[in-house]
Amino acid sequence: MKLDDLLGEYYELEQQLADPDVHADQSQARRLGRRYSQLTPIISAYRQLKQVESDMEAARELASEDSAFAEEAAQLATEREQLTERLHYLLIPRDPADEKDVIMEVKAGEGGEESALFASDLVRMYLRYAERQGWKTEVIHSTESDLGGYKDITISFKNKGTPEPGQGVWPQLKFEGGVHRVQRVPVTESQGRIHTSAAGVLVVPEAEEVEVQINDNDLRIDVYRSSGPGGQSVNTTDSAVRITHQPSGIVVSCQNEKSQLQNKEQAMRILRARLYAEAQASADAEAEAERKSQVRTVDRSERVRTYNFPENRISDHRVGYKAYNLDQVLEGELGSVLQALIDSDTKERLEQAQS
Repeated sequence: MKLDDLLGEYYELEQQLADPDVHADQSQARRLGRRYSQLTPIISAYRQLKQVESDMEAARELASEDSAFAEEAAQLATEREQLTERLHYLLIPRDPADEKDVIMEVKAGEGGEESALFASDLVRMYLRYAERQGWKTEVIHSTESDLGGYKDITISFKNKGTPEPGQGVWPQLKFEGGVHRVQRVPVTESQGRIHTSAAGVLVVPEAEEVEVQINDNDLRIDVYRSSGPGGQSVNTTDSAVRITHQPSGIVVSCQNEKSQLQNKEQAMRILRARLYAEAQASADAEAEAERKSQVRTVDRSERVRTYNFPENRISDHRVGYKAYNLDQVLEGELGSVLQALIDSDTKERLEQAQS
């Protein structure tokens, strides 16, 4: 979309949001407010750029009378380049889900208890990173192993306010989905041998009810007794809920809440997010087939990362990232790892926009 079109849309949104009647429909008001927030950084950068260009021209005209203005003009030229680059970045076509919250599922893979313990390490890493970002987190469902790891766990990550483009929960976490592999000496290994095990991560944007229509007749809902590590009963009532969406075959379950109703509500959150992600993936696949573009650099379906404890090394196999600060990354210092993935995706989006 051209800048003139975005400016027109921005001014129209300002008028709509100033109309009290619009706020009578909270759903519409939120939708308009989100779009207004999306456009604000773009319009702000554009206005700054125009102001700097005007100041630069004025400084150049005055430079013949006072050499100090020549230096100011040079500084403004540098600022213009920076603002132009920022504006280009803000205008890159965005993922439609960029401002959405995230539901993440982490599941132990092959490797038994060691895999479950590694899954808990990943969860701790993500929670610590979220804390650094000021995001709100909530454990929706979890099943622990005998040694305190996670057989599976589902967590929601929520944005703080309206994030700038590329700074929200989904843009930063969406490439974490896939198989994460660990190489280390397990606590259960008596001979000191290095083992390789893995955990799977699924990341989907959280969908609102209005975005995903679910027919109750398509659901099979089973209730059962919640259980803890080693099959120990958490409570004595059938409060755990398993929901099967029969058209898609998606199965979700939740047992963390005390009541059956609460568990059903949490399970429906997960189901909506899964169905939304499935619909988005289908739409992306169709669009990809139509334009016959290259396979994305960051493919979330493949093995994504290796965590090598003996060498303190972390490697992301999709973009060739490698660093020897695994201990710091596991403490939540994920910034440089995620930025490598974001930069790769941004570069590709920019190339597609210019082609």
